[in-house]
Amino acid sequence: MIADIALAQSLTGQPSGISHLMVAPRQLPDRIPLPAGLRQTAPEGRADIARLTDSFHLNLTAFGLLSFLVGLFIAHATIGLAFEQRRAMIRTLRATGASGRAVMTALGIELALIAALAWAIGMSLGYVIAAALLPDVSASLRGLYGAPVGAELHLTARWWLSGLGMTLAGAGLAAASGLWRVHRMPVLASATPLAWVESQRRAHRLQCVLGAGLWALAVVLALTATSLLGGFAMVAALLVGAALLLPPALAACLDALVRLARGPVSEWFLAEARAQLSGLSLALMALLLALAINIGVGTMVASFRQTFIAYLDQRLGADLYLRARTVDQAQKIAAYLATRSDVTDILPVWHAEIEVRGYPVSLYGVADAPSYRADWPLLTPREGTWDAVAGGTGIVISEQMARYLGLAPGASVTLPTPDGGWPLTIAGIYPDYGNPTGQALVAIDPFLARWPDVERTRYAIHTAPGAAAGIKALIDTRFALGPEDLVDQAGLKAYSRAIFERTFTVTLALNTLTFVVAGLALMTSLLTLAQMRLPQVAPLWAMGLTRRRIAGLELMRVAALALLTAVLAIPLGLVIGWALLDWINVAAFGWRIPLQLFPGQWAALVALALAAATLAAVWPSRHLLRMAPAALLRVFADAR
Repeated sequence: MIADIALAQSLTGQPSGISHLMVAPRQLPDRIPLPAGLRQTAPEGRADIARLTDSFHLNLTAFGLLSFLVGLFIAHATIGLAFEQRRAMIRTLRATGASGRAVMTALGIELALIAALAWAIGMSLGYVIAAALLPDVSASLRGLYGAPVGAELHLTARWWLSGLGMTLAGAGLAAASGLWRVHRMPVLASATPLAWVESQRRAHRLQCVLGAGLWALAVVLALTATSLLGGFAMVAALLVGAALLLPPALAACLDALVRLARGPVSEWFLAEARAQLSGLSLALMALLLALAINIGVGTMVASFRQTFIAYLDQRLGADLYLRARTVDQAQKIAAYLATRSDVTDILPVWHAEIEVRGYPVSLYGVADAPSYRADWPLLTPREGTWDAVAGGTGIVISEQMARYLGLAPGASVTLPTPDGGWPLTIAGIYPDYGNPTGQALVAIDPFLARWPDVERTRYAIHTAPGAAAGIKALIDTRFALGPEDLVDQAGLKAYSRAIFERTFTVTLALNTLTFVVAGLALMTSLLTLAQMRLPQVAPLWAMGLTRRRIAGLELMRVAALALLTAVLAIPLGLVIGWALLDWINVAAFGWRIPLQLFPGQWAALVALALAAATLAAVWPSRHLLRMAPAALLRVFADAR
């Protein structure tokens, strides 16, 4: 509520002065000393909130670039297949006098026009998706970091132009190798498939070298990098290197399976799968990236969810959390609860804001209670941790504070107090997920001796089993508290979990879109190859295999390639999950989540990949199944 200052002072019973005055940075007195009795306090965690929100934005940008990378593989595959289909047309144009430069320029202009149309459609769809996801993003940033985000999207010319630039640059990059081959290849060579295969062999060898080099770079970054950008560079090197190494890995797997083949049909099946790799390799790369990203992000989210739920169960050990409006009201409520037999413990939640070596820290005084010893989560459990805290010689600090100040159990730290320094020993470190600033726990009595004027209005209340709801109702009735002043544990956990789920809505949406686009790429590649592969299919039909069996073999071949790709994606996805948890999350937010394995999730993704590949192959197989015998016979009459 907002009121005139005189009215506000009268309503709050503080007519003699002002309790707090918020001053903008430009209004701070540089050379004028503060009057007696006033002190200047910096905004709590402002720099850290900015750092955390920047990290959140960087995560979204990185996942967007990964999706864009998958799109480049898809575009490259589609353009390569389009050039393959146009071999005869290119031969005719070159033979009738068109220069390689002119053909390449015409194809480039055609590509730019198609890319511009795709940009207009894609940016429009992107705006719709962003509008749908914005409420969850706003809730995440507001709930986790206290950072206000508007509820409306703002379209700017820079946003549209940057999208156009990315689209044209991506299309040019995806088509560069194909256009260069068109320009450099001899006039009549472009009409023979062997010429295209020969022109790609050197590129495949270069891909192997580049893939191995990128993996070596990822290892170097894993051993040396410490920044957030270094972590993202490591992830990018892993993904791109794996994509480049996928075709030779699949070829090696198929070569090993050929030795196990029995009979001409099975040998033909594997040989055709080996030959079809050149046309499907980029679509399979996109599928590999989509699967690996889904497994990595899914591992991160599931590990975070399991850890976060366990953390909430330990951290929120009290049944009720009280925030009284005044110290007098808090004392009356505490005295009332002390008389009740169904209240087992009333613990103060009193804190002071300090700075340790320039790092903002919320210092809490805690009582020596069984709930802390039994339930408080510790990353480094040590014998005698809480005895040291209760004795006034030890301090338990949050993981963020430990990482920022470089502290470990057994180290010494000196806290600044109004009366001088307070030397303490680090007795333990605990997780504090979602907190942008540091936090620490010390014994309540020496804490109050050094900060006697702290606000004493908050308590954590432990009740007998099943008594929390009744006590909450009694306190609400007796002391007229608002819903925000007395919160039960279940409601607080539900609110925290809702924020957590909203946090990963955007990344999960990006993963899903990437997976869908990879499936569509596989389908378009198969449709393009279906007509081109008639010379390989027609002889089998002529030798007695039915069209139904041939179509079934086509489905099985695509499913086998997808299965091999999915199996290879599992270890890659686990490495990505490790990088996200042990590198990206630590660099961005200051805490580490333990990696957990979820085989059921991998099985579901492998099944989804098989389903997507099978669905992608249904249309081309159905086309083959319904093809007229005359079309198959015509293959033998063509000059192929």
